[in-house]
Amino acid sequence: MASAAEQLAANLNFGALAKAEDLKKRIWFTLGALLVYRLGTYIPLPGINIEALADIFKQQQAGVLGLFNMFSGGAVGRLAIFALNIMPYISASIIIQLLTSVVPTLEALKKEGESGRKVINQYTRYLTVVLATFQAYGIAVGLEGSSNVVSDPGMFFRISTTITLVGGTMFLMWLGEQITARGIGNGSSLIIFAGIVAELPSAIAGTLELGRQGAVSTALILGVIVMSVAVIAFIVFMERAQRRLLINYPKRQVGNKVYEGQTSFLPLKLNTSGVIPPIFASSLLLLPATIAGFSAQAGGTGFLATMAAYLGHGRPLYMFMYAALIIFFAFFYTAIVFNPQETADNLKKHGGFIPGIRPGERTAEFIDKVLSRITVLGAGYLVLICLLPEILISQAALPFYFGGTSLLIVVSVTMDTVAQVHGHLLAHQYEGLVKKAKLRGGKRR
Repeated sequence: MASAAEQLAANLNFGALAKAEDLKKRIWFTLGALLVYRLGTYIPLPGINIEALADIFKQQQAGVLGLFNMFSGGAVGRLAIFALNIMPYISASIIIQLLTSVVPTLEALKKEGESGRKVINQYTRYLTVVLATFQAYGIAVGLEGSSNVVSDPGMFFRISTTITLVGGTMFLMWLGEQITARGIGNGSSLIIFAGIVAELPSAIAGTLELGRQGAVSTALILGVIVMSVAVIAFIVFMERAQRRLLINYPKRQVGNKVYEGQTSFLPLKLNTSGVIPPIFASSLLLLPATIAGFSAQAGGTGFLATMAAYLGHGRPLYMFMYAALIIFFAFFYTAIVFNPQETADNLKKHGGFIPGIRPGERTAEFIDKVLSRITVLGAGYLVLICLLPEILISQAALPFYFGGTSLLIVVSVTMDTVAQVHGHLLAHQYEGLVKKAKLRGGKRR
């Protein structure tokens, strides 16, 4: 089955693209919103000594700060107003979705449709403010503990830093929602995607410079390039992989006409959750690891310093927790976005059935069983993609932009964006056909 990217490449008509005014407006709006985001990553927080910050970041960039910097598009290294990025919003979405499954009130809101979704989104925004405030204040305290980074430490610096960082996160949250509604969709994913891609050229240049200086061997650089290409090809293959269930529709009579039985397929993606599990897992791990890292940098001892040591990038505890969270969110998000019982009810309503399986409850159980099995493979694929390259890169002290998580986000978001563009083009073509049909009908009269 051809992917959306292949269909678009085969059927793309640049004349039709030029005539699709709504699609062009959406693309320009998305590019303009991402440009605003990139400009914000270069506006530093007030009262920060940039040179002292750069020295500290050089010491910590191989750790969790380097990973955080990758997701924020370099804003952490510059301590820009968007340093928190959209991660608090993603963390809040995780928590609200978890609560939706266990809190009856939220579960009832979810079933109310559009009105309930708006209320849940509002709760997510409130929780985003709380999480962003907590993270921003922790960063402000950590910066004050670092030598010579803050020019005028005190309560005023903490308050101003907290307000600025929280405001930056809320603006990005709003910007992501606008991209989803008025752009080409997937606003939050596109913001993270833009940050990774924008810093990729400098990461490549820095890696080549390390090779020129002899700090990194040429063989290692070539090995990383080959590994990156292989990982990209593997991601594309796995993201397209499907388990298709055969669906039969019996003969039916409508009036005096008898329609023959039909056969179709119910496609189940191997990785139904997409890029969400790595992003969710990273966002949850970044919160305690960042606070612990700042505490250790400030000379702290005890539990936080110990946690900073064990949660360092490439450490066994970090990798174990990362893998466990990826597996958990792969199953959890799949359960949210795909309901076997609802699918079985729809098939029964339209007369469809899986050969050898009774319609209704048995069909739901069968679909759930198949979905659980392929999700095991999908979760294992995500763990392999996210952990294996990053273990190698952490040992070689290369940038995170060549790691599995970043490549997975870039490739998945690119494929999804192409699919969105393809959908808008098809909608535009259908609208054109409908208008032509109406005009012809009018002329015949």
